[in-house]
Amino acid sequence: MNTHVAPLSPQLPRTDVKVRASVCPHDCPSTCALEVEVGADGRIGRVRGARDHSYTAGVICAKVARYAERAHHPDRLTRPLVRTGPKGSGQFAPVSWDEALDRVADGLADAERRHGAEAVWPYYYAGTMGLVMRDGINRLTHAKKYSRFFSSICVNPAWSGYLAGAGRLSGADPREMAQSDLVTLWGTNAVSTQVNVMTHAVQARKARGAKIAVVDVYRTPTMEQADIPLLIRPGTDGALACAVMHVLFRDDLADRDYLARFARDADELEAHLSTRSPQWAAAITGLPAEEIEAYARLVGTVPRAYFRIGYGFTRSRNGAVAMHSVASIPVVSGAWQHVGGGAAHSLSGIYGWHKRMIEGLDLRDPRTRALDQSRIGPILVGEEDALAGGPPVHALFIQNTNPVAVAPEQDKVRAGFAREDLFVAVHEHFMTDTARMADVVLPATMFTEHDDLYQAGGHPHIQFGPKLVEPPGECRSNHDVVCALAARLGAAHPGFDMSAREIIDWTLRETRRGTLDELEAARFIDIAPPFEEAHFLTGFGHRDKRFHFAPDWSATGLPAPGLFGPWQEMPALPDHWAVIEEANADYPFRLVTAPARSFLNTTFTETATSAEREGPPALMIHPDDAAGLGLAAGDGARVESARGAVVLKVRLFDGLRRGVVVSEQIQPNRAHAGGRGINTLTGADPVAPVGGAAFHDNRVRIAKA
Repeated sequence: MNTHVAPLSPQLPRTDVKVRASVCPHDCPSTCALEVEVGADGRIGRVRGARDHSYTAGVICAKVARYAERAHHPDRLTRPLVRTGPKGSGQFAPVSWDEALDRVADGLADAERRHGAEAVWPYYYAGTMGLVMRDGINRLTHAKKYSRFFSSICVNPAWSGYLAGAGRLSGADPREMAQSDLVTLWGTNAVSTQVNVMTHAVQARKARGAKIAVVDVYRTPTMEQADIPLLIRPGTDGALACAVMHVLFRDDLADRDYLARFARDADELEAHLSTRSPQWAAAITGLPAEEIEAYARLVGTVPRAYFRIGYGFTRSRNGAVAMHSVASIPVVSGAWQHVGGGAAHSLSGIYGWHKRMIEGLDLRDPRTRALDQSRIGPILVGEEDALAGGPPVHALFIQNTNPVAVAPEQDKVRAGFAREDLFVAVHEHFMTDTARMADVVLPATMFTEHDDLYQAGGHPHIQFGPKLVEPPGECRSNHDVVCALAARLGAAHPGFDMSAREIIDWTLRETRRGTLDELEAARFIDIAPPFEEAHFLTGFGHRDKRFHFAPDWSATGLPAPGLFGPWQEMPALPDHWAVIEEANADYPFRLVTAPARSFLNTTFTETATSAEREGPPALMIHPDDAAGLGLAAGDGARVESARGAVVLKVRLFDGLRRGVVVSEQIQPNRAHAGGRGINTLTGADPVAPVGGAAFHDNRVRIAKA
């Protein structure tokens, strides 16, 4: 396969290269402001971070800096295709757009005619985070009364845990990390997954002598930069958080005046934590008690203590409880009162978008069933509880995601997609594992080839990403495809008759954020709340304005088709909730499926540079554990859970607790021996209280392949 990517022509003088503003569209809280070189030949060249954006600060990850390699890749889809061979064969033939769209519309209409509108499921996710291109598919869903999409695969455990305590999805401005004296990065490998966090944390270390603490389950590149590395076992974050708060109360380091004004149930929490000592937590986490003591005392004596709370540790069956426990620490210490103190998980709650035109919310019928994204495998194989009382799914229209590699319980996902009675249309950039299972494949634009509107979770800016270049071949945007299908299917809504720019302008005006012309001229707009509001000094988001140590888990504020999992059994106060897949005699290891540095889910797996840097799918295992199994570096290891088995290449790594293994992924299924990817091992059972997938919570056994 030819993987050479031609650079911008060196013969072009600098005057023929324009630098244009853009926004990174990928699933990362940083949502970086970009500067993109555009050549006179209509191709993008170098991509760098915008220096005048106060959060991006000129720094972006290496994979996005190499975006020209992806945009101009020779294997990129550029023409509509229809399947000519068996499902999954990869045999396709090009057709015109009219024929392709007619086939997709006929496939959706036939499923509706035979089985009802709910037999059609438009399925999408975060391949682009632009609001119009990502979420516009919902307008078609609502107009046609198709099965609605319950988004669960990423944020639900984290957000439900944070909201349970704080009541509002916001927090201290992440730029305040630079003014902190202690920055704790909890459950996030920022060096690999959101590099801008490190920009501001390291600035605090250089300017103020701040300490950087990192809590994680293996020695990540972020932990290697830490002053205080806190290496724990997977799924035990709640225990560590409780022990830290135990020390704060025990040693009179808790801010009782602050608690009296801003928290509820503080006395009950203190009594509850009296038995959650560092020795208790050490037995659960594997972290020595003296390290817990030292870190807790630092938290209690440094007013400007900032907690940057990630997502990774919440992808366990106790993830929501763990998030709530960690978010409770700066409340007990009173850190929220100080510049450079408090916490941030996501600022997504500050935007308040009016998305009626984007999503067709005025047509939304709550009586239409919502199907759980994470349970696409059980849904497609017809498990009754997953179908939510409706008919089997007979047609999928997929944008921005690759469930045949990304979704849990891959054996069920693959079996479902192989059904002969299932029609599948996929709108994509490359021939992904999911696209190979499709009946019709449509070529999609990339972010520099269409207009879109962006918010961030990791900073408080609204940004506009304009169309910079023409797309290659016959690629069309998500918005254009959704509107074309709506016309063929008889779906009516004003948003189908508007351009992407018109919808963006309407959304900005209705949200009272100005106009598109104003945003385009400014490039980005900082909407950071005032300090007192961001730090909850005007009150937390609950009606009583207090942080809730004893949350109501049945009312987290997240929309859901129903509560999930054993939510009635969730702890009443912060704790270690022992519902994770603990290792046992049959499955003696705990597996974490961590993100890879050079991939973003399965995006960038197609680019040669990223693939070469990551190498083949590997299993990181402690040398002593490997020796006990008779495994050496480079050996093939068969890794098996109750849900299936995969083969991975052994990589010896001593930055783990014994009994813990890590596989940094997600690679295409074909990259694995036997064609089964890492999510063959992960479970689709929903995480309490409002769903989500426990990707990092798996017990496995390991043998030489």
